[in-house]
Amino acid sequence: MSDKNTKTIELPSVTTVRDLAKKVNSSPIQVIKVLMANGVMANINQQIDFDTAAVVAAELGFEAALEVIEVKEEQVGEVPLWRRMIEQEDPSQLVNRAPVVTILGHVDHGKTTLLDAIRHTNVAGGESGGITQHIGAYQVEHKKKRITFLDTPGHAAFTAMRARGAQGADIVILVVAANDGVMPQTREAIAHARAARVPIIVALNKIDLPDANPDFTKQQLADAGLVSDEWDGDTIIVPVSAKKNMGIEDLLEAIQIVADNISILANPNGTVMGTVIEASVDKNRGVIATLLVQNGTLRSGDAIAVGMACGKIRAMFDFKGKPIESAEPSTPVQVLGLNDVPDAGDIFQVCASEREARAIVNDRKMKADAAKTTKSMTTLEDLFSKVQSGEMGELRLILKADVQGSLDPIIKALDDIDQSEIKINVLYKEAGNVTENDVLLATASSAIILGFNVHADASSKNLAEKEGVSIRTYDIIYRLVEDVEKALKGMLAPEKKETVIGKAEVLQTFKISKVGTIAGCRVTSGEIRRNASVRVVRNGTELFTGELASLKHEKDNEKEVREGFECGLRVRGFNDFEVGDTVIAFIVEEVQR
Repeated sequence: MSDKNTKTIELPSVTTVRDLAKKVNSSPIQVIKVLMANGVMANINQQIDFDTAAVVAAELGFEAALEVIEVKEEQVGEVPLWRRMIEQEDPSQLVNRAPVVTILGHVDHGKTTLLDAIRHTNVAGGESGGITQHIGAYQVEHKKKRITFLDTPGHAAFTAMRARGAQGADIVILVVAANDGVMPQTREAIAHARAARVPIIVALNKIDLPDANPDFTKQQLADAGLVSDEWDGDTIIVPVSAKKNMGIEDLLEAIQIVADNISILANPNGTVMGTVIEASVDKNRGVIATLLVQNGTLRSGDAIAVGMACGKIRAMFDFKGKPIESAEPSTPVQVLGLNDVPDAGDIFQVCASEREARAIVNDRKMKADAAKTTKSMTTLEDLFSKVQSGEMGELRLILKADVQGSLDPIIKALDDIDQSEIKINVLYKEAGNVTENDVLLATASSAIILGFNVHADASSKNLAEKEGVSIRTYDIIYRLVEDVEKALKGMLAPEKKETVIGKAEVLQTFKISKVGTIAGCRVTSGEIRRNASVRVVRNGTELFTGELASLKHEKDNEKEVREGFECGLRVRGFNDFEVGDTVIAFIVEEVQR
């Protein structure tokens, strides 16, 4: 029992012996001794749960309280375009609408099974045969209130929509298997949901399995910032078994509770707009698009512009395939009549006429063509400028490192940077190489990716280049932190970028006394320039990098020799050419980071 002299300390759900020692102003050795006296064998880096740590703290004169991690949603993510449009409606015309829910989580944790359980639980036996087609979304009723589910499980699809400013969910159900616990994709899904500013409900799945460990999983979720309401947090965690149809009603009840506590509004009589869920081409019916109406009332016969497509709705169906004439907010519908296939996440809007819709789409296509030629990489300097100009409220980062132990000192060092003027927001941090999901998150959140002792594979690099996302990697922590600090101060030095301008194949060699070896080459691509740097490669292995000492075509000195022509070249400091070697010419440019 504590007395008036007992000090209260806050501890996380899981902590290390080392960190606990700091909290109780004691040595790790003393903490280990107390643990041993209580039958717990541990080393200095061992993780112990809150209850065990609380016992140690009590014996050392401290009363432990569970640390509550606060996540301020207003500080992360962007407000989707459609929400901003609804905010412009007359407040007196706004009414409650059905919540829109999507399901995220780690692979094989039961997302699809849960969706199926929800759908079939809420369909009467006589109607079950009516759901004959999959249209990407469906509605259920719970206590006479509708809930719309987006049947697009997986955070990649979720974020791809959000990257277009259109993520349509009001609530995210995070599926976590009680036998596996929090996995890498679980943490990714949390980051994606937070960046989308969407409340999270946890469906703790597979609780019926003998190896399920719900308490440990809750501890892991708490460490990820999702503290259970049972622990005085603000996250509802619902135990379920999707396979055995257990806890489904409780989950639907949780959705309604969250929906009642957030503003889910729309104007049924206002501007008609919404989001594309999915679209495809049917050989008999043409383009089929699944739309989620988010404001106004969509009607059959309306002319719409959606992404790079347009048309007049000639038929509209509900999620059961039944023809309908109109659809109010939060209603998923399938429509026919578009002239092209829109992308998932595209915003649709109703126009006064087909002519107006075509004009809008043509203007978008012209702007898109122009953007293709002008789109550039988003750099640290770009982000700093946006923050300074008020376009962004913070500098958003995604951190990847080789091991978890590398992330902690990086985070601490970033926290130590003066953030009085510009806040650093680490949207997501994880051990492992840079993935396409990281790039998607960066795209949707206007963030930059920083890596320590990691690399990005070819597909991730290609996606980053396409989306204009900067990936910067380091092998020294202080240089990573230094670059961020310089960017915050607008002082980041330019980065040197290498661009290959041409390649040549060595056809023969000539050794000239007092001069060196001349390589007789044919330029196979691009051009070889006299003032360029060159790299000599043999069988895929780099042999030498240096400068050209001379470049000739026939007997004349040349500034450049183009593809298809032969030349003689000499590389300063290199004389070991062999027939078949490749000479790669490149230039190095300074670009702002």
